[in-house]
Amino acid sequence: MRFLVWLVRAFVFFALFAFALNNQQEAAVRWFFGVEWRAPMVIIVLIAFAAGCAIGVLAMVPSWWRHRRVARRVTPEPVAPVPAAAPAVVPPPSDFLPEHPPRDGL
Repeated sequence: MRFLVWLVRAFVFFALFAFALNNQQEAAVRWFFGVEWRAPMVIIVLIAFAAGCAIGVLAMVPSWWRHRRVARRVTPEPVAPVPAAAPAVVPPPSDFLPEHPPRDGL
């Protein structure tokens, strides 16, 4: 199973590496008011991917906070453990009779 996971990771790495090698040509991103930014296409794609991941994480933060708040309300507060005292020795009752009386001679 581990070999299969490493094989998939290697495939993804080499696919992305080949993508980067095939997209080294210059590309332009045109912003508002005639502003233009030129960079290799692979850099532009990677920046767009990273920005999308960051926006997705930031969009999930309020939901995560709400779930944490609800979970904190549902779970009880931890109580400090009571220190254990020495075990009390309880003497047997005076009318204690064993279930089987001891046998003599064996």
